[in-house]
Amino acid sequence: MADATLSVQVRDEFGKGASRRTRRAHLVPAVLYGHGMDPLHLTLPGHEAMLALRTDNALLELNVAGETTPRLALVKQIQRDPIRGDLIHVDLLAVRANEKVVVEVAVLVTGESAPATTVVLDRNTISLEAPVTHIPEDIEISVEGLEAGAQVAAKDLALPEGVAFVGDLEEILVTVSHEEVEAAEETAEAAEETPAAE
Repeated sequence: MADATLSVQVRDEFGKGASRRTRRAHLVPAVLYGHGMDPLHLTLPGHEAMLALRTDNALLELNVAGETTPRLALVKQIQRDPIRGDLIHVDLLAVRANEKVVVEVAVLVTGESAPATTVVLDRNTISLEAPVTHIPEDIEISVEGLEAGAQVAAKDLALPEGVAFVGDLEEILVTVSHEEVEAAEETAEAAEETPAAE
């Protein structure tokens, strides 16, 4: 059910100094919130957390020290060191196994459109409502053989059972254009922006 199981500790030291000490001990500061609970400050095991958080919308089973029942949590936000990429802090949303959540899921374009066309993807991610235990890793949109002028709207998506698009179903996600027309338009725009020689 969960993507990974982590044994975590409750954190009782706060502030930058405490966070630095935590990271030096190869642990990651985190906070768990949601369902009206008071935020629970935790430390995650560094290496295991790095492995578990390689996928978006990871669902974690947390074995909290001192508690007998594991908690389910969805990764909501990750802060990383901009240079080394190390985990700095993780925000976790408490969830239940039988609930649905709204998440951002990556869009992947597959296939080849017709010759002399180009494919424009308007959004790299889309919002979906999905069962917390069955969140798609990504959504594929096939452009195989599509001719110039073709469009793929949200209503055209092939979504897994129980998963729904959040937003306007008429929203255009992918457009197929003619390469030559697009190139001519870009040339015309560039000519308009270039000041005429006096």
